Amino acid sequence: MLPWLSAVPRSWPLATPFRISRGLRTTAEVVEVHIRDGGRIGRGESTPYARYGETIDSVIAQVETLARLPSAALDRAQLQRMLPAGAARNAVDSALWDLESQRRGVPVSTLLGQTDLPCLPTAQTIGLDTAERMAEAARGHAHLDLLKIKVGADDPARLIQAVRDAAPQARLMVDPNESWTIDLLQAMQPLLAATRVELVEQPLPAGEDERLRGFQSATLLCADESCHVAEDLPRLQDLYGVVNIKLDKTGGLTGALTLLDAARAQGFEIMVGCMGCSSLAIAPALHVGRHAHFVDLDGPLWLRDDHPGGVHLVGGLLQPPASMLWGGGGRIEVEDRTPTPIAPAQPPRVAPSPLTA
Repeated sequence: MLPWLSAVPRSWPLATPFRISRGLRTTAEVVEVHIRDGGRIGRGESTPYARYGETIDSVIAQVETLARLPSAALDRAQLQRMLPAGAARNAVDSALWDLESQRRGVPVSTLLGQTDLPCLPTAQTIGLDTAERMAEAARGHAHLDLLKIKVGADDPARLIQAVRDAAPQARLMVDPNESWTIDLLQAMQPLLAATRVELVEQPLPAGEDERLRGFQSATLLCADESCHVAEDLPRLQDLYGVVNIKLDKTGGLTGALTLLDAARAQGFEIMVGCMGCSSLAIAPALHVGRHAHFVDLDGPLWLRDDHPGGVHLVGGLLQPPASMLWGGGGRIEVEDRTPTPIAPAQPPRVAPSPLTA
């Protein structure tokens, strides 16, 4: 693309297939951006999402629009003006944060005035499947603090009850991915209360948010597809109690921090989520996750392989990646290499049960 800027597609095979109400996935398809400054290379990753009209090609094309700028002119403020919120801006924004960390020789947490990243209890997702297979997957994760259940509109009560029976102590979230109607949400209230579900994420299609006005829910309702940037918050008041912050929606850590501050000021609780991705995308999201009540950053745990030094679970807690992966302030590279598949980090990550397929 340019001597100082590159954007390349990368495909990460999953350890097991992953199903939601919109379909089945067997790989995480991402775009990796590198920004060079002398011997330093800032890196970022994003996941184009068809639900938002994005493809690998469209994201790379957006990144290519930055070619008219000299490298010295591209900073995070300029980026916010040049690209809309979305996956393309996320990858570039993340690379700029990584590069600034290297230039200053301090981790991103220091740039943000924070202490080192803590370990976080992340949700483990139970993919949509038969009740029997979802229960088996839940039994394998029953020791974890928080489980997220993917459901559709076809008998979600049976699936939720099966997971609850298999993991009686775990905190539960439910994600219909916009597949429910207001009537189904109403009918689900007794079951949601009985199974102690804490949160339902985006039950209705984003365009039907107003149907939630005045609705008395037995659980917290979380806006995901309905909430991308801080400007979305005013219309979500009195509809949702929680907003899900994803860097691929906000256009990077810069926009995510703006949304975080605005959401907390306006009384929303915070969830942080991710798309299918590697640890390179999770590393910046952890700086939002440390402020969230609900953390759902298990994307890399579904991968067959990940970056060396990537995130991993120990005792149910997501461990931050090695400082050399992203934002640690110390990585200097000699040449910009085209990404190639690499071996998983040690210690090994906790992979989802193959029965979640």
